[in-house]
Amino acid sequence: MAKVFTITEGLENMGALRTGGQGSVYKGKRMGAILSAVKLLPTPIHAENTEDKNFRDFQNEVEKLKKVNEDPSPNVVKILNSGLTESGSLPFIEMEYIEGPDLEDLLKPPHSSIFTIRETIKLADHLANALAHCHKVGVKHGDIKSNNIKFNTATGNYILLDFGLAVMSDEQRRSSLRHAGAVEFMAPEQHDGKMLFQSDIYSYGIILYELLAGTVPFPLINKTETSRNMVMLSHIEKQIPDLMELRKNRLPADWSEEKKASEMMVPTWLLQLIEKCLQKDPENRFHDGVGLYDAVNNSKQDILNKEQVTTVINELKAENERLANLVQKYEKGGKARTFITAGIILFVCLATFGINLVLNHRKGTETDSTNVVNKPILPIKKNVKTEPEKKVTPVTPDTLQTVPASKKDTVKPKTTKKTKDGLINDVPEF
Repeated sequence: MAKVFTITEGLENMGALRTGGQGSVYKGKRMGAILSAVKLLPTPIHAENTEDKNFRDFQNEVEKLKKVNEDPSPNVVKILNSGLTESGSLPFIEMEYIEGPDLEDLLKPPHSSIFTIRETIKLADHLANALAHCHKVGVKHGDIKSNNIKFNTATGNYILLDFGLAVMSDEQRRSSLRHAGAVEFMAPEQHDGKMLFQSDIYSYGIILYELLAGTVPFPLINKTETSRNMVMLSHIEKQIPDLMELRKNRLPADWSEEKKASEMMVPTWLLQLIEKCLQKDPENRFHDGVGLYDAVNNSKQDILNKEQVTTVINELKAENERLANLVQKYEKGGKARTFITAGIILFVCLATFGINLVLNHRKGTETDSTNVVNKPILPIKKNVKTEPEKKVTPVTPDTLQTVPASKKDTVKPKTTKKTKDGLINDVPEF
């Protein structure tokens, strides 16, 4: 592996993006205008040969991580390079630079502290897809939290970032989690240094909980060791607070009463999905991201099917109103009997047709969404290639209240359109 980072030709250090006990992330610039994000791990490796255990562990994990890129996912950051820095011999991972805010930013003022149901379901789908993609090739992330998920303004996708923990040795990982891990998002077993596929599932559940409730179940009061231990103990022993009660109390004041009522109608399947992800015992959660993605995808398809049925019913109601108006019109002209009879016959025919259509559609597609998390999980076919990302004109979420430096820098709003995942926008609405 080549020794490249700040100090060497080909990769220029553009400054720190984030620093922490698990390593620092820098913005890098390669030849030309290619930007990247470089994760620098804290433990130096002094000998770049297989006799050094730390180097050997790092190399093995990096090889595993490369499998994530063999079939790229639109919801997982691309790994560009890895190696040791020339100064300090620190291991690093170079990833693509994603332009856009992270979830932590989107949950802070001037944005709302909660997400809409629609946007939460979109993120649930994208993040489940990211975990399924990683878990299929044996990669556990281990550090899923709100500032490791970004909204890509160029594509409208949510992206899973920062695989720093994934390339650490078990010993390094245990030490890092104990002293610098994001305890608010950590599964109970991670406090003992374990990292399972189900640990990522638990963190996924915390993310969805935070989006709907406006807070994590067990917030960190301060960064003292005592506070960290209290949060850890809460994950292990305490029941998760009532999500819907927290959501009700945190609905934005500027939302209309109608919108508030609508946004309290969180689908039962979504609440049960979160509940299953947050089980204390890993065996009671989804086994991995593949099973999780199946559950989310099946439930999302149910929603689309029900929307189609609702559309048919609404069309019938509209036709009923049209016929009623037509009857009233001809009653005034003295031709009521003929047209009333014709109208009734026509409406009965349309209603019969519509009801049959609805019943047949429900028989073919109906799924009990309230029990979706208890249904058998269908396996995803291995080695199925992910559809390549389509190049999209950059867009900016309407919640990012930024002021352009000049007219030249102004980003045009993106035209609203239905995406293939069935959600009517690829820009967050908060």
